[in-house]
Amino acid sequence: MNLFSISQLEQFSGIKAHTIRIWEKRYDALKPNRSEGNTRYYDNTQLKRLLNIVSLMDAGHKVSKLCSFSDEKLFEVLNEKLNSSFSDNETTEYYISQLIAAGMTYDETHFDATFSNCLNRYGMKETYIRVIYPLLYRIGLLWANDTMAAANDHFISNIIKQKLFSSINALPIASNSSDTWLLFLPENEFHELSLLFSNYLIKKAGKKVFYLGANVPFDMLTVAVNQIAPSNLLLFLVHHDLVDDSQNYLNSLTENFKNSKIHLSGNEKLISQLKTGEKIEWIRSVDELEVLLK
Repeated sequence: MNLFSISQLEQFSGIKAHTIRIWEKRYDALKPNRSEGNTRYYDNTQLKRLLNIVSLMDAGHKVSKLCSFSDEKLFEVLNEKLNSSFSDNETTEYYISQLIAAGMTYDETHFDATFSNCLNRYGMKETYIRVIYPLLYRIGLLWANDTMAAANDHFISNIIKQKLFSSINALPIASNSSDTWLLFLPENEFHELSLLFSNYLIKKAGKKVFYLGANVPFDMLTVAVNQIAPSNLLLFLVHHDLVDDSQNYLNSLTENFKNSKIHLSGNEKLISQLKTGEKIEWIRSVDELEVLLK
């Protein structure tokens, strides 16, 4: 069972620690345990309760009333609201909060139900844009601040991978497309979700996709390009590598794969410092990729 400090609850919920303490004192919102040194700490149930309160508070409910609800009642009201009167912003915040709560408690059943509801409402493309991408950004901040354990990050990311793979597998394989795409991440790049989503969009557009995945050594990439002769290469640079190393890598791509158009996306801060030239096209958004595919 995970244990959290009040500052960690602040990170997950966006509610200031001072406000959480007021809710505890005034409304009996949470019931923290105390260590031998009299320091507050919270368990998974308390974290999920706080996130549920915040989700409903954003939908216009009074905090005093929400804090009086049992955990079961909060969940019941959430489900009622989700299927009725949430605005888009409130709904996406609900999804993000609930997916984080499920990930923090390793509750795959709740994660799956929430994600499936989101897919039914928006479809995969809008789910990625509205929920998955903001979720990953928030998780990145939590992880960087040492608030979320790497195990929780991996748990959430791998479930999303499974969902993306399922959506990709449900699409027909283009057998006669002359516009072929080879997708990969360079060696030591492991953040695969954006590449998988690109795979979904490209395949959905009726293009032939060859997916190599993450951490692809250059010699392996060379063999694949020589055998497949793809029209396009798509890669992501995600982690902030040294600019010179990244530039040398791009130069190697353009020198070795002259017959393929190279498309690059990922870390905007890094890519903005690189010289891409005419050979490499920087894709900055989902919309830009979709325009390119048309």
